[in-house]
Amino acid sequence: MEEENLTTVTEFIILGFPEYPDLQIPLFLLFLLIYLIILMGNLTIIALTCLDPRLHTPMYFFLCNLSFLDISYTSVTLPRLLDIFIRKRQCITAAGCFTQAYFFIFSVCEELLLLTVMAYDRYVAVCHPLRYAVIMNKRLCVLMAMGTCMFSFLEPVTHTVIFSHFSYCRSNEINHFFCDLSALLKLSCTSTSTIDLVTYILGGFVAVPCFTGTLTSYVYIISAILRIRSAEGRRKAFSTCSSHLTVVILFYVTLTCLYMRPASMQSLDQNKLIALLYNVLIPLINPIIYTLKNREVKEALRKHFSRTQFPKAHENIFQISKS
Repeated sequence: MEEENLTTVTEFIILGFPEYPDLQIPLFLLFLLIYLIILMGNLTIIALTCLDPRLHTPMYFFLCNLSFLDISYTSVTLPRLLDIFIRKRQCITAAGCFTQAYFFIFSVCEELLLLTVMAYDRYVAVCHPLRYAVIMNKRLCVLMAMGTCMFSFLEPVTHTVIFSHFSYCRSNEINHFFCDLSALLKLSCTSTSTIDLVTYILGGFVAVPCFTGTLTSYVYIISAILRIRSAEGRRKAFSTCSSHLTVVILFYVTLTCLYMRPASMQSLDQNKLIALLYNVLIPLINPIIYTLKNREVKEALRKHFSRTQFPKAHENIFQISKS
């Protein structure tokens, strides 16, 4: 009976960043500002994609999905982190903890699949421009988006079920800013061989095909661009995929640092900082990259911003031109 009581955990305590006790309020203000910028930037991308007919293309359809995903998984972790900065630590039920871990794995899987689909979209646009509208039709785009979402919802189920049946006998304090699986493993007194095997199998089943598909797409894209004779043609062709390529490189570098390092090189403090980088930097940078590097987005932003700021001026110009 004593062992059973030790292994039964009904709630966890998320510590956040207790190593910076004097910086809790400044960190709260900093991450609140970052969270608001993430929301504003990604909501702007979604609004522009919906409002501007010129952005009703497969590329911006998937970009809209990516922005929605960035908002979703950031909202899973950052609001709780802000609460931790105020309260110093925060209790979360075991069910809530496993739910948060589930949605974090879902977001990683969904972004992997979505970036792969976007790489294929850029491959078709550069290598088969005359058939682009036929291949990337509306039905295929919707099916791809729904398929990535449905698969991502199913993929974390195994991890979550296994972790929910673990025995946590060491402590209920999670040295992280959310319910990360690596932090939960440190608290478990159950053998990790099963979850390690599942992680390798599912990780290989998802990550390897996604990385291979993305890499293959860009090999063909770069080969096609190099075959273009004019420098202007090469520049225009590369500009169609430079934003996505930047996001892909940033995502895979961060993901590799978070999950692919040898166990001997990992520590909870390092994983916590890298996970924070993943949760904050990528959704913060994505709208900036697509805005600064995309002529269509900049024009749509300028157009709708000027209409919002100067509606009467637009009406006067329209009346003058009509007369």
